[in-house]
Amino acid sequence: MQCNEAAGLVLPGAVPGALLADVAPAWLCDAHRALSSPGPHAVPDTEGPLRGGIGGRRFEAHPSAREDGSVVWWLVDDTDHQLAREALHMERERTAFLAKASSTLLASLNLGRCMDVTAQMAAESLADAALTVAPARGGRLPVVTCLRGGAPAVSTLTVDPDDVPGLGEALRGFPPVPSRWIDPATAPAWMVPEGFGPVGSIVVTPLPGHGVPAGALIMLRKAEAAAFSDEEEVFTRLFAARAGAAMSAARLYAEQTAITDVLMRELLPPVLHQISGVDFAGRYRPSADHERIGGDFYDVHPAAVEGEASLVSLGDVCGKGLEAAVLTGKIRNTLHALLPLADDHQRMLRLLNSALLSSHHTRFATMVLASAVRRGSTVDLRLTSGGHPSPLIIRADGTVEQADTHGTLIGALPNISATTVEASLAPGESCVLFTDGITEAKGGPMGNVLFGEERLKRALSGCAGMPAEGIVEHVQMLAAQWLGNRPHDDMAVVVIATPRTHHLSAVNGHTRGRYTA
Repeated sequence: MQCNEAAGLVLPGAVPGALLADVAPAWLCDAHRALSSPGPHAVPDTEGPLRGGIGGRRFEAHPSAREDGSVVWWLVDDTDHQLAREALHMERERTAFLAKASSTLLASLNLGRCMDVTAQMAAESLADAALTVAPARGGRLPVVTCLRGGAPAVSTLTVDPDDVPGLGEALRGFPPVPSRWIDPATAPAWMVPEGFGPVGSIVVTPLPGHGVPAGALIMLRKAEAAAFSDEEEVFTRLFAARAGAAMSAARLYAEQTAITDVLMRELLPPVLHQISGVDFAGRYRPSADHERIGGDFYDVHPAAVEGEASLVSLGDVCGKGLEAAVLTGKIRNTLHALLPLADDHQRMLRLLNSALLSSHHTRFATMVLASAVRRGSTVDLRLTSGGHPSPLIIRADGTVEQADTHGTLIGALPNISATTVEASLAPGESCVLFTDGITEAKGGPMGNVLFGEERLKRALSGCAGMPAEGIVEHVQMLAAQWLGNRPHDDMAVVVIATPRTHHLSAVNGHTRGRYTA
């Protein structure tokens, strides 16, 4: 064989007369032999340039046949290009992994699910096993453990995280909090999954959250696997940043949901039943199906003493959604504080009006108050409207009467006026309180016709003798059918009825304050 000076540097044993097999690597010798052999397979069966290693470097080999039948091989040092290609491929894989991690983690606002996904993705792509550890709650440490190819296992441990180097700091978030390599021999038993085998290397990486630590990620590799490198540790921190953000968001969401549920219980309308021989029923439908509260509200406050009247309040705050619901909560609480004045509707409305004006709210409300007390076989009512649609009374013969009460808005003007009227309900008769979300519901065949008060009266005329619950359901059903899938305002209905059979209920019948059975 012959070689030039540059080839001599690559193949030091290549001297004139030496055999190629003695100085060249096997991959090049095999290619040369195949190319030099006569027949249909004289050209090596390869796709693209022939590549291989020589002396720790990577080369491309390009053959050139000469007229005398010899073959000249041109060797091109491809080491740097190959390393760049591998680095680019690795970077693409890592970018795809991080993108998948972000989308998978952010797909759920459940903290347990985020911990499961974090441990599972780390075990499948970064280590042989992984543990996601959340900050301790009540002295107990939530842990999710996952082996490569296995399912996440959830446990709660009574252990001291400070027994593991770096774990306590990661859970407390002391800045700066770097990753920590741990001597496998010092790892506590709870950290090594059952059946894992000898541990080769362990790394503890913090999971940073939104201003507070979200937890820690512990990754383990088996003894026969390569130890974690500095480059892998940096990439793990990139993954940990995404996992920590998702876990922190899930924890914040859970906390806010818990707070919202507590507050919501005070804002939701109560479930109504029979109180002191009077039937009460109510329904509320918010303007948006995904919401639970809004600007319409109602309450029933049972009488403090047997023989006195229970107070019903139904109102409509200007606006929709949470902002309107906040004001409804204020109004309901104010009315609750004014219960000692329940015999004087007008005074209650004046004091409520003053309270709303002093709170500098830009919203106003309409309201109707009703006092109901059972006297013998009838229920006596006193009704007072503050800018609200007048109640409708269903008589036993199907006649629908409009209570002649009217007044000004609550929370809009310094001085208000209101009139109080009295009525009696015989057995089987009812009084319907409603918000304008019912009468102003747009729908029908053309889609833009108001349901209207006259249509409501005709519907109620067929409800004579029906129980309060049946009337409420009938009104809500008709309004829903009229609307179809069109947008609408909040809708609330309360029915006060005299049962056909006198029955005194002891369920919360003497409880002061709001009835929220």
